[in-house]
Amino acid sequence: MPSFSHFFETLTGSTNVFIDAMLLTLELTAVSILVGIVIGLFFALLKISNVKVLGYISDIYVYLVRGTPLIVQIFILYFGISGIFLLPDFWAAALALAFHNGAYIAEIFRGTIQSIDQGQMEAARSLGMPKSLALRRIILPQAFRRALPPLGNQFIIGLKDSSLAAFISMNELFNVATTLGSNNFDEMTYLLIVAVYYLILVAILTLLVNLFEKKLAVSDR
Repeated sequence: MPSFSHFFETLTGSTNVFIDAMLLTLELTAVSILVGIVIGLFFALLKISNVKVLGYISDIYVYLVRGTPLIVQIFILYFGISGIFLLPDFWAAALALAFHNGAYIAEIFRGTIQSIDQGQMEAARSLGMPKSLALRRIILPQAFRRALPPLGNQFIIGLKDSSLAAFISMNELFNVATTLGSNNFDEMTYLLIVAVYYLILVAILTLLVNLFEKKLAVSDR
């Protein structure tokens, strides 16, 4: 284990490199989660539709993602996409992570949509409102609010999962830490440093999610 003085000196001396890697990690996480939300909502709507075939398609997608390791999905999508057309490493990694996050977000949305009282949809339909409009204006806004806590957790999970982008040469936090550790023959110090950065990011994200939840709770009163 490195001494505290050596750890602190290395931490402060590598700030610029890790800050750049941290910003890339946040950008990768944000893009993959936002695209994952779109994918997740799409498959959640397929699941709750009255067409059984669409529900089966959603089930297959969720099963495939849950049943295979994320690193395998990243490699398949990365090399698969690259075999069809050339994509920048960032977008290849972001789409692979979005594909993975989308399955879990789909289950979050499915659960929150189905948790809304069916009477609200029936009341809207009795007033002549089309089902799609009632879903968009009445059901989905409530479902999004209920989905916020698990979505916040998924954002944090997505942040940590982004470290696997190191295996396709993305210079995010984990890749920078392992590279610097190998170059300086000091792997443990840099692994501890990257752990500190991840802990800080998770603490910030947790705080932001909690503040957003409180704000929504106040607006509901």
